[in-house]
Order: sequence, then structure tokens, then C-alpha cells
Amino acid sequence: MTDGSLPGQPRRQISKGGFPTERKAEEAMEEVHVALRGGTLSAPSKLTLGVYLLDRWLPDIKHRLRSSTLTSYRSAISNYVVPHLGGVRLQALTPDHLNRFYGQMLTEGRLKTEGGLRPKTVRNIHVILHTALRDAVRWNYVPKNAAQFADPPRQEEVEFTTWTPEELNHFLLFAQDHWLATAWFLAASTGMRRGEVLGLRWQDTDLDRKRLGVRKTIISVDYKIESSEPKTKRGKRSIALDSETIERLKEHRASQDQLKLTMREVYTDEGLVFCRGDGLPIHPDRFTQMFDKLVKESGLPRIRLHDLRHTHATIALEAGIHPKVVSDRIGHATTAFTMDIYSHSVPAMEAEAAETIASLVRGHPEAAPD
Repeated sequence: MTDGSLPGQPRRQISKGGFPTERKAEEAMEEVHVALRGGTLSAPSKLTLGVYLLDRWLPDIKHRLRSSTLTSYRSAISNYVVPHLGGVRLQALTPDHLNRFYGQMLTEGRLKTEGGLRPKTVRNIHVILHTALRDAVRWNYVPKNAAQFADPPRQEEVEFTTWTPEELNHFLLFAQDHWLATAWFLAASTGMRRGEVLGLRWQDTDLDRKRLGVRKTIISVDYKIESSEPKTKRGKRSIALDSETIERLKEHRASQDQLKLTMREVYTDEGLVFCRGDGLPIHPDRFTQMFDKLVKESGLPRIRLHDLRHTHATIALEAGIHPKVVSDRIGHATTAFTMDIYSHSVPAMEAEAAETIASLVRGHPEAAPD
């Protein structure tokens, strides 16, 4: 069919007037038919942005997404996009619509309190819309992606707080009697993410070779625990372990084996290294709450659980560990991304490099820093 209508639906008439001659009108009509056949012109439609996003786009792409990602997409669309832009016809959506929407979100976008959303949050919404509208172009709903020409907030620099090596050591000593002390130690010594620590199974460890594999993660989707896989190919990785971490893991396994004998029938063995007393997974939010409570009681500067990962990477880089090694350990997509995130560590590294190079040039390599 040349008018873009679906089988079983009435043909849509596309008109274009104001031509000086009948010949010009015929040429214009032929251009319209060619555009429709080639997928560069979309047939008129009253489909709204809200219906497209929730009833067509999300159902069609859900097989491409992790369940947690799908949930976050649906939440952003339902809570922010639909109330403000849901009634706009998809084909009538313009960059100006989106720019005004982004501005409104920045000033009054919060759902439960006054004030606006963070630029990062608004930019994340823009990324969702850009992806959805890109698919709309591919599927011939619209001829252009309005989000491609919109102006979302600029990318924010990642802000986080880290501990010094002394502060980290103080925390690990303070938490050494906690039943999850080994979990905190592992997170600090490897830079593993929360879900990776909670999803670690004994079958993924090789304590004799001093390595573990990141293969599974435990995540929370609508507060329900789900087992998943690392998001990226480099997220699924092998990490070398130090001798102290190995000893702590061995002690932890011995304690866990004793617990299994004690609990017997009520213990569900899923092979997890860190689990509840009945063997079932620890809820990620509960894991974070326990960490926050310990940090508060320790008197140390407040940091998030995820900042243990940042602390690990920062200490490693400032100690002179090659950025590629650090990037591989923490599972970043690229080494460049690692350096962008931890650019605050670069000046100290550059200063040391300058002294080392100068010493070599002067012919006194022994004067170079250790």
C-alpha cells in the first residue's frame, strides 16, 4: 500500500495544495508516494506520545532490556513525561516541546517535595525519549527525531566522597565483628558493586588461585529481589584477590558451613557467599542500610556504600596502579571512562610522573620516586 495505512484500515488521503499547474501537483504527489514507499514520510496519525511510549514502544523493546531498566523507563515515562507531554500528538512533537519540558523539570519536577530534578535525572529522561523517538523514526511513525534537536541539561561531573586509606582501615576495624564484615572488606579490596558482592557464589570463587569471577548480581526491582547478570561484557570479569581477602573468605565459609548445620531444614542453600541466616539473598536496600548505620556509628565522614568502590579506585590510581588494571578490576566499559570519573587523581599522578621523567632526563634514575 502506498499511503502507509495498515492492512484492514481505510486508506488515508494525503493532500498537498497550492500548485501553479496540474503537472506540478502530479509531480508533488509522486514525491509523496515515493517518500511513503521509501519510509521517509509518515502517514498522518493521531497517535499521542504517551500512548506510543507506554502501549507500543515499551512492550516492543522489553525483550532488549533488563527488568530493572524496563522498570526505571516505565517509571520515568509515567511520572514525568506523560503528565506533561503525554497528550501531544507524536507527529506534532517538536524540540521546543522538549526544551520547555526539560526546563520545567529542572525547576519544579520533584514529585513529593518542592523544587526541581537534578540535571542528571532530566538528562536521563532525555536519553529515554531520544531512544524512543529514534525507534519511532525507524518504525516510520515520524520522519524526524525531535529529541535529536532538543537541548537537554549538560552532563554533570560525577560527584562522590571517598575515604583516605587510613579512614578505610578505621572502618574495616570498626566493622570487624559485624556478621557482614567480610562483605565490606571484599567490596573495599576489589571495588565490586553492591549487586556483585551480594550475587557472588562460592562456585565463582577459586581461593587456591586467588581469584573470583563476577557472573551474577542481586538487584532490587520494585523492591523485589531479582538475580541478574552484569550490564556489560566487561562487567562480567575475573578479579585477583589479595592474601588477606582470601583468608577472610575462608573464615567466612567455615562460619557459614557451621550455620548450615545449625539451621538444617530451614536453610535454603543457593550457594551465595553472603546471604541471610536462612541462606536466601540479602535485599540490596537492607545491605545499604546496614552499611550506613555502621558508618554513622564509626564517626567517619559519611559516604555511600557505592563510594567504597570509588575509594578503591582512587586509592589504586594514586598508588600508581595502571589505569587499565584499575578499569578492568572495577568493570568499567573503557579505561577512558575510568580516567574521566577519577580525573581528580590525575594531578597527583602527573606530578609524580613529571619528577620521574625529569630524574631520568638528568641521568639520575635513582632519584625518581619509588
